[in-house]
Amino acid sequence: MSKNKDFMLEAVKVSRKMMLANKGGPFGAVIIKNGKLIAKGWNEVTSTNDPTAHGEIMAIRKACKKLKTFDLSGCEIYTSCEPCPMCLTAIYWARIDKIYYANTQKDATKIGFDDKYFYDEVKKSIKLRDTPMIQIAHKEALEVFKEWDEKEDKIIY
Repeated sequence: MSKNKDFMLEAVKVSRKMMLANKGGPFGAVIIKNGKLIAKGWNEVTSTNDPTAHGEIMAIRKACKKLKTFDLSGCEIYTSCEPCPMCLTAIYWARIDKIYYANTQKDATKIGFDDKYFYDEVKKSIKLRDTPMIQIAHKEALEVFKEWDEKEDKIIY
């Protein structure tokens, strides 16, 4: 068996184990760097009442803590299902080099996890989204951005 498949099977294993323990949905992820397992994550949405506690997000949080960095360049993520839009964006923000996945969006839809709505919603212009987005206090908030832009000791991410 290949190393890649071994890593994916670890993600699948953690998804099953934590799902059966009623920790959350059937999703797991592992983050690998230089061929070594850095972190495991599993879906903790229902056990923590946190809608952002998806397997990929939890693995990213643990990997960043372990490596003491917010930049996971040089890492790969193996996830038991194609990432939802939130997780995909988090993976990009974390600068992870490669994504391996097992199940697809269609597979997830068949068991009640339909990400299509979210993918479609973020494509819409702000004015057409189902959840109203109303801009206020732009001038005041823009001042903070100007201060950031001029800040000499900022850490870019």
